[in-house]
Amino acid sequence: MRIGLLTEGGYPYATGDSGRWCERLVRGLGQHRFDLYALGPADTPGPLPPNARVARTADLGGPDAALAASGAWSLRAPRARRAYGRHERRRFTEACHRLATGLCAEDGEAPFADGLYALAELARERGGLPGALRSDDAVRALEAACRAPGARRGAAAAGLPDHLAFAEHLERALRPLSLDWYEDDALGAADLCHAAAGGTTALPGLLAKRFFGTPLLVTEYGVPLRAHYLSAAGAERSAPLRALLAALHGRLAGEIYRQAALLTPGNAHARRWQEKCGADRARIRTVHPGMAAERFAEVGEDEESGDPTTLVWVGRVEPAKDLIGLLHAFAEIRARQPDARLRIVAVPEREPGGGAYLTYCKGLAAQLFPDEAPGAHAVGENPVTFEELGGPEAPTLEDTYASGALVVMSSLVEGFPASLVEAMFCARATVSTDVGAVVEIIGGTGLVVPPRNPRALADACLALLRDPERRHRLGAAARARALELFTVEQNLAAFRGIYLELLSHAPVRHRPGDGVPFAHPAEAHVPGSWAHKAVTAGTGAPDA
Repeated sequence: MRIGLLTEGGYPYATGDSGRWCERLVRGLGQHRFDLYALGPADTPGPLPPNARVARTADLGGPDAALAASGAWSLRAPRARRAYGRHERRRFTEACHRLATGLCAEDGEAPFADGLYALAELARERGGLPGALRSDDAVRALEAACRAPGARRGAAAAGLPDHLAFAEHLERALRPLSLDWYEDDALGAADLCHAAAGGTTALPGLLAKRFFGTPLLVTEYGVPLRAHYLSAAGAERSAPLRALLAALHGRLAGEIYRQAALLTPGNAHARRWQEKCGADRARIRTVHPGMAAERFAEVGEDEESGDPTTLVWVGRVEPAKDLIGLLHAFAEIRARQPDARLRIVAVPEREPGGGAYLTYCKGLAAQLFPDEAPGAHAVGENPVTFEELGGPEAPTLEDTYASGALVVMSSLVEGFPASLVEAMFCARATVSTDVGAVVEIIGGTGLVVPPRNPRALADACLALLRDPERRHRLGAAARARALELFTVEQNLAAFRGIYLELLSHAPVRHRPGDGVPFAHPAEAHVPGSWAHKAVTAGTGAPDA
């Protein structure tokens, strides 16, 4: 089977959770051929297995003129530079009006889809839409839709600055329409399009289904629409602009969910978001992300490892993790159990300026524990230590989890917290806040408390610190659950079956160069003394 794997900002050019999952998928399903279509900066790709190749790349991050000049877009440049004729301009204006009407109306799914596909067909015919979605025609169409009777209140309140800012965002979101991926030798040659995320990443797969009837499979471990709502950039925008942007991302997500042959969310939390956006429950199948369990086997099988008074926290240091609440909870734990220790192990920060929150947390810890100021020292010298993963105190994740008896997660917002699964692989009891997919992951093998409640977090941690038997029992149950549900093997087995299922329902398409159908009978591949005769009979050659 030939799979068009659609990624954004990840495999095969970047690491991270998405890149690692794609790598394991491609290598684990070696019987299929993967053509990689990557949205994002095209750097030097990592080593690829024999069944994978980079088919197309496109950098959607910069201005369209710069992209076209650098060739990163893979646009059909000669036609892209040609000005609109009168007929094309009318088609473009009508398509923009339908799309804008769909964004501004309460029940605008149908006009939005009509406008989106009309723009896609125009872009395919003339080699792209460079700059057209930021043109005066596009802005006027948006303004007319916002002022039309029946427009939603948020859209109706938008002014010219909002229209201009939205047109800029719209052009960036719909840049995949201008790619040259929709040809017979590109996505048209795929048996299945598999998008590693929704939103813009899945848009080329949506168009491949429109132009070629190629089945679309969408895997979401994080929902782009949810990420848009949680984005810090939204606070700087006006309320009408936020309403228009929410409508755009919501309509795009809804159309992708309706047209996908199958949706595979990574957890029930993502599944609920998909259902709210109009996805059919019958076409949703939860497939938990596969994680490598072998590296944690030694720790998980050693029931005696870990300091019985040490709590471990692992993750990116950012406000959503609520380390402030954790420190206040630990102050109460420390008051009730003076020998308790807390290790805060931070994943190295990649973004500049990301250490401000960590600095603030260290200052708060110094105030809460003035007699024992925390620093990057070995556990046991101070009640709280701040360390970095990969450093001398925490060289590996296995060592980090093995050092403590209890793993704690204090987040305010989460999707699918991988650190929680890692702790379960290590047979560690956990105390977590009830956010994202935490309850689904834990499944009764750990304690869950409300977020923003340091007292509840402290009580749960103390209950397990003071009850070693219960702690070991929960840890063993957690390891068994993680090995059953969250391994690479179960993830690959699920997608192996899904690929075959989707292909079995797709129409058969014979392409030039595929060879003559039935040239080699099935018997030719069955070992036996008569196999050679079957081969010669099928090919017309005389028997030996």
